[in-house]
Amino acid sequence: MIFFDDFSQPDVTALAADGWIVRNVAGHPGVPGARWGAAGLVLIDDPERPGNRLLQLRAQTDGTPAGTQQAQLCSTRKMLRGTYAARIRFHDEPFAGADGDPVIQSFYATSPLAHDYDPRFSEVDWEYLANGGWGSPVTRLYGLSWQTVRIEPWDAHNSAHERPGSLAGWHQLLMQVTPAEVRLFVDGEPFAVHGGRNVPVQAMALQFNLWFSPGNLGAPSAQPRVWRYEVDWVLHAKDRLLAPAEVDAEVARLRAAGVARQDAIPAEKPPLDSPCNL
Repeated sequence: MIFFDDFSQPDVTALAADGWIVRNVAGHPGVPGARWGAAGLVLIDDPERPGNRLLQLRAQTDGTPAGTQQAQLCSTRKMLRGTYAARIRFHDEPFAGADGDPVIQSFYATSPLAHDYDPRFSEVDWEYLANGGWGSPVTRLYGLSWQTVRIEPWDAHNSAHERPGSLAGWHQLLMQVTPAEVRLFVDGEPFAVHGGRNVPVQAMALQFNLWFSPGNLGAPSAQPRVWRYEVDWVLHAKDRLLAPAEVDAEVARLRAAGVARQDAIPAEKPPLDSPCNL
């Protein structure tokens, strides 16, 4: 069973009609007091591949919470074991305005956090830190698998690996989730293996998020600093472990067959709540 979307929809309204959830409420992560909503999501023509479309997430800040807009898009929650993958273009510099804000370009699958240190909390996570963050100024990619967390005050329990250096440009990010471990791959190469209590135990939702690290925004400015990143496609194969090359072949097969979107994964019974603010 496959979930696939190549983001060929004409606009955000069509995304919502296809079952995607646009975040428009407060919560975690991001800058408290910032705005969320459809203004941070656009569908654009791919300048490198005529006829192809891309999902673009946009975020901007003037250095104040009230002047900050962030973007998040979520699927419904019904995915656990199997393969998760997406083709994403990261950026190291803002689209407009001064550089320097601690921006996080992320792709992950997660479940809600029912309470502090919820033992069933599940998340596998990619975060690209173009301007550093989390106590380090180094540009790097994080791959994480979560055990649990307390949001306030922050206390995280997870396995995390990082790759320093720029990853500006297009990349395939892949996660294989089994009952025993999580395996992470970047551009076909093994990145990390996480096990033990960091392995997901309940259904998750796919999520894309572009946000700023709270408490670390740059100085206020008259011109907003605008960031973006793009997603070409996303795929989840339920209960199947696909190698990176097999994912690329599956995407090529779907596109050759004219399939722009496919969701063959049934909803949980009863359907699960799918909040889009974590």
